[in-house]
Amino acid sequence: MRKRDLIQRIVLAFIILYIFLLSIKLMGGAFKLFGADFATALINFTDNPFIGIFVGILATAMVQSSSLSTSVVVGLVASGALTIPNAIPIIMGANIGTSITNTIVSLAHITKKGEFKNAFEVATVHDFFNFIVVLFFFPIEIIFHPLERMATLLTASLVGTSSSIDFFNPLDYILKPVTNYIKYSFGENPLYIVIFSVVLLFYSLHYFSKIMKPLAESEFKHKLNEHIFSSPGRTFVFGAGLTVLVQSSSISTSLAVPLAGVGIVSVESIFPFILGANIGTTITAMLAGLATSSTAAVTVALVHLLFNVFGSALVYPFRKYPIHMSRSLTQLSLKNRALPIAYIISIFYILPFVLIFVIRWF
Repeated sequence: MRKRDLIQRIVLAFIILYIFLLSIKLMGGAFKLFGADFATALINFTDNPFIGIFVGILATAMVQSSSLSTSVVVGLVASGALTIPNAIPIIMGANIGTSITNTIVSLAHITKKGEFKNAFEVATVHDFFNFIVVLFFFPIEIIFHPLERMATLLTASLVGTSSSIDFFNPLDYILKPVTNYIKYSFGENPLYIVIFSVVLLFYSLHYFSKIMKPLAESEFKHKLNEHIFSSPGRTFVFGAGLTVLVQSSSISTSLAVPLAGVGIVSVESIFPFILGANIGTTITAMLAGLATSSTAAVTVALVHLLFNVFGSALVYPFRKYPIHMSRSLTQLSLKNRALPIAYIISIFYILPFVLIFVIRWF
């Protein structure tokens, strides 16, 4: 590929990438309009740790943002409406719920077998990582409270920090004016915004794949792997740094899905990036906790950080297991294309809702 053609493709890829990010931002905003009040009420409603896990999954899936749901949890803890022991399972469930966005993004590749295989593997390995970490830490935390104890010890040195701490988010500057204009054009109607964002999502990923496929066979792929995905440590730091910068693991992990779809990165090479993104996303709740100057709120935010740090340390040496699980689910999904949709609806919406009802009333 000639250098001029390569530059043109990369510029065009960035334009399409902007449209893709816009679709993710719009979709998240629409879901917030749909379910933000319900999610807040749902979080406030729980007083049972077992319900808390599923409340965290459902609330986060509804607003498609763990940053939002965990910030709500931190705010409720600061106000005294939610205790720390009841907040911790919700935080754990939010970790699972946040992975719904990149799984939805992978569906844009569903008509192309090879692309869908790669994309769905990367999307769902995030799910299985979170399932494993929650299954391991939840019973230990309920019985022995190690995360709460460690977070409590760390809190003393952080409470009183200036509440003016904030992070520059470049995506707000380039996406917010357009998203606000589109929302205004649709009269803030969440249904119309969701439909429009889904059309944008599928359109952008369709053309992104067409543009990026030749690059997957070129020097670009080698350069990307050489400079970003050359080592697990570098990939991890990049995932954490990018997520802190954009303050959304949904956006950063969703960016990995189309790259995997066209074969530029593999599920093995992207796994440390996902772990880094999981840690980077805790910064929003941490800022919310510090802003309240509440000991309890900062403790909950630190629990979120420690949960992801220890979860990454626990699972990474055994990463072949979540990778194997995601590949097994992908193989089944290739045989039945309705399965991925059923998986999303059942795991992130129906199952948590039913279990909340069953545990609460029976």
